[in-house]
Amino acid sequence: MRIAELSTDLRQTETLTEILEEIESSVKEFERIVSTENPSKETTNFCSKLQKGFSRLNSQSPLSKSNKLQIWKLSFRLWNACVDLSNLTTACGNRSVPEDHVKLRQISADLLFFAGEVPEIPSSDFKAASFFYKTGLLWHGLKKFDLAAVCFEKATDLTSKIEVSEITDPGERKLLLDLNLARSTSAWDVSERNLALTLLNRSKNLLFGCPESYRALANQYLIFGKLYLSSNSQTSSVNEALKLMNESLDLCDKGLRSCKRGDENLELKTLRSKSLRFMAAANLQCEDYESVLKCIRVLRESSGGGGEQHPCLPVLAMKSWLGLGKHREAEKELRGMVLNKGIPESVWLSSVEAYFQATGVAGADTTKGVFLGLLGRCHVSPKAAVRVAQVVVGSGGEGFRLRAKVVAELVSDERVVALFNEETAANERTSMHTVLWNCGAEHFRLKDYETGAEMFEKSMLYVPHNVENKILRAKCFRVLSLCHLALLQFDRAQEYITESEKLQPNITCAFLKFKIYLQKNEEIGAIAQIQVMASCLDFNPDFYFLAAHEAIACHALPVAIASLSVLLGVYSHGKPMSTPEGVVLRTLLTLLSRVMVEETEVLKFTKHAHIRMKEIGPENFLGKGEVGRRERNWFAWNSWNNGTRMGKEKKYKLCAEFLELASEFYGARIDGDEVEDHRPMICKSLILSVSANIAAEKQSGVALKESDLKQAGQLLDRVGKMLPGMQLSDDCQSIDSSLHFMYTLNAYNLQARLGNSRSQQLLLVKNFASSKMCTPQYLLQIGLNAAQDGQHSNLEVSDYALNTCLSSLLNSPSPDYQKVALVLRKLIGIAGFRKGNADDDVYNVYKQAYRIIIGLKVGEYPTEEGKWLAVTAWNRADMPVRLGQVVIARRWMTIGLDLAQHVQGLLGYKGTMEDFLAEFDKKFNGLDDYEYADSDNRSTVTEV
Repeated sequence: MRIAELSTDLRQTETLTEILEEIESSVKEFERIVSTENPSKETTNFCSKLQKGFSRLNSQSPLSKSNKLQIWKLSFRLWNACVDLSNLTTACGNRSVPEDHVKLRQISADLLFFAGEVPEIPSSDFKAASFFYKTGLLWHGLKKFDLAAVCFEKATDLTSKIEVSEITDPGERKLLLDLNLARSTSAWDVSERNLALTLLNRSKNLLFGCPESYRALANQYLIFGKLYLSSNSQTSSVNEALKLMNESLDLCDKGLRSCKRGDENLELKTLRSKSLRFMAAANLQCEDYESVLKCIRVLRESSGGGGEQHPCLPVLAMKSWLGLGKHREAEKELRGMVLNKGIPESVWLSSVEAYFQATGVAGADTTKGVFLGLLGRCHVSPKAAVRVAQVVVGSGGEGFRLRAKVVAELVSDERVVALFNEETAANERTSMHTVLWNCGAEHFRLKDYETGAEMFEKSMLYVPHNVENKILRAKCFRVLSLCHLALLQFDRAQEYITESEKLQPNITCAFLKFKIYLQKNEEIGAIAQIQVMASCLDFNPDFYFLAAHEAIACHALPVAIASLSVLLGVYSHGKPMSTPEGVVLRTLLTLLSRVMVEETEVLKFTKHAHIRMKEIGPENFLGKGEVGRRERNWFAWNSWNNGTRMGKEKKYKLCAEFLELASEFYGARIDGDEVEDHRPMICKSLILSVSANIAAEKQSGVALKESDLKQAGQLLDRVGKMLPGMQLSDDCQSIDSSLHFMYTLNAYNLQARLGNSRSQQLLLVKNFASSKMCTPQYLLQIGLNAAQDGQHSNLEVSDYALNTCLSSLLNSPSPDYQKVALVLRKLIGIAGFRKGNADDDVYNVYKQAYRIIIGLKVGEYPTEEGKWLAVTAWNRADMPVRLGQVVIARRWMTIGLDLAQHVQGLLGYKGTMEDFLAEFDKKFNGLDDYEYADSDNRSTVTEV
């Protein structure tokens, strides 16, 4: 060796020694710190120091035997210090391993790997591998799966140098298996499932006939199977899980055959049973019920039939029997669960739920019996009782009533009620009450009041008798009263509402009492209860309206009327209400019409409606928009109908008042709308109202007061202002011509009685005559009325009306000569009363009659009327003859003879009349009236 090389080796050896001394110093310091009370705060610094020292050590090679041995010793010292530190940390209650502690163990394992094989140390590779294996487990616990995999791979490399068949040491064999299982677990956790299963299969070569090894590998297969089963519920995943569990079961069987001592097979038997149970669960998940039952049969046979069974077996068996539709066998399993004290409450609770869901109503009694059986076997929590009740009662559907009955029997059992007596069960007591209350409410909604009442009664078992729950108890009593009221059990309903009133008097109690009175047909008591409601602190006037509706439903109309009458007083005080006042009055008037009260009572409330509408405005009284318009039309229509009905019954005073109110309602404006559409009805109502007053005057024989006459005149004035506008539109057609005539006639008579000028009367008649509504018959009646009205007669109006009537009759295509004759007769009579030259006026009428008769067919003009004209005209010459008025006498005799020549039935008189007239002309020919007057040869005309 050269000197230069020697000096280099010497320098390297000195450097390695320094590094090892530095590492040893750090290890010593670490050992000292571990011995302190709180070493965890300073381990981070030592971890970094040791990592730096180890990195410097990696650059030194090759190592001498002494160096390797020194490194091994330092590694073991560091590892032991880490073990001491871990024990100390665990003793302090900290189960988690800090990452720095694992790093120190990693350094310890890396030192062994760096040192390599040391001949002086037996099985050095396996010892180093064990360090990496244990460190890998710690990294795996911290979920550092990549670091754990590196450790496991290094450990595998170290142990792979020796053939498996050459390994005889049990610890080394166990290490090989544990290492393989750890690698498999690590691969599974990083989703490398194929690798994980491959490593498990390789592990079968590392069992060495050891029962413990069989158990460890079988357990790992079972773990992976359970993970498959829990991660995905698809059929493929369940099948994979079953394969792994079958492997576990097979390994358990092989392990049991390899056992040489009796105490070695206990854990394997336990694992085998566990594998069978999970296989049963997996088969249940994929609905292979027969396989489930096979697994359970094997498990029960292995326990000798009478041994203690796992709590899950009856559950799995019951669900399998249910799946196969064999409910009787499932019931046996369920009842058998009562005897198994190892079954947790949550398990048998879910079993009861599953059984009931499968069997439905048919399993309700069994469910109840099982639960009550459990009460005698073990402590059952109130929460479980709530759950069972909730499951059995359900929420409607088939057999809902029967299920409710079963629950009622269950919750009323003394043992069940006793479960909720503890103060700690307050929440569960509330839950049970809610379940029963909701069930009762659902039956109440379905109108099964009997079952509803029973459930409400049972719910009261879970309401404590204390001040805090007084309101709740009162609520229960009220709803029970409602149920018995619906069942027509009025006495019981009254008992319950009385109890509720003792606990919490309020408007609801008072209203329910009101309903009970109604149902018992005690109308006096119901009306008195209406007043009681107002004294309640929580009274709301809307209850009056509600009471009216209830009374109407019970056909107790007097009670409804009383309620609405009281409600009207609330409106009068100005209190805002949700329902318009008009609706209340409309309802009240409708009820009054149905009970056939006196018309004066209906009129009173109709007047009240009109007054309130004027006071608060139509929109506030009736409502706005289309609703208000409908209400207005109803009041108007109702008043009109009542008025016309009173008119037919000849109760003219009431008729007049109803019709006047009808006009007021028709004239009410809603949302500023115009009332043109209602003008015809307004006019009709006013005209008929005045006519009814006049008819009432004639009926009673008592003249109307002047104030009444003025009011009637004002009403007709309103009509008179509307009629001209209506005549220009189509509204005129909506008024019957008879009403127009009635208006004219009434207005004419009232003007006469109020002392208005005759010219106003004439103008009124002329306006009517010019309207489309006027007919000859109406003019004839006006003319006759004006001529015959005693001191209020107006011959000018009569003359105008009759002459207009005559013109209208003659202008007709087919004149009614009977009426023409009547008009002519009346005109002749009126003309005689005129001031001035009355004789000429009368003669003109006769002359007009003569012109009418000329050209008519025989018999077309009434014969008697024609005779009357001819005879009266001839006889009118008598007085002039006596007075010596030759000209006048000749004129009357001439017109009389002319008329007689065109009238049938006067042939016998005609010759006499002609002879007399010829003699009269011969005798007084050339004499005037004065000469005739002085003559002594005066003669009288022959009367016909």
